[in-house]
Amino acid sequence: QVQLVESGGGLVQPGGSLRLSCAASGSIASIPMGWYRQAPGKQRELVAFITRDGGTNNAASVKGRFTISRDNAKNTVYLQMNSLKPEDTAVYYCTVIGTAYWGQGTQVTVSP
Repeated sequence: QVQLVESGGGLVQPGGSLRLSCAASGSIASIPMGWYRQAPGKQRELVAFITRDGGTNNAASVKGRFTISRDNAKNTVYLQMNSLKPEDTAVYYCTVIGTAYWGQGTQVTVSP
């Protein structure tokens, strides 16, 4: 069983940056990881994922602004978010892709 703990959320102005972290309780070196988000009244959506080999893919809405990365030595996955927009406001969740393992989420609010 894997436990995931997100951190790094907060309140930021439009155009600002945040880096989210997802710390896993065990090794993530051989598993694909992802970040999802859920805004109020909307369905949870995939933001970005990273494969076991380090390949990445982002949702069209965040391409060129968000970057997912992993540090296998620290069992941590990151989401660097730049040029944030109000529509990025959501609770962001870390997950092991294809499993029921989810973190508790971290709130990101983008507002003047």
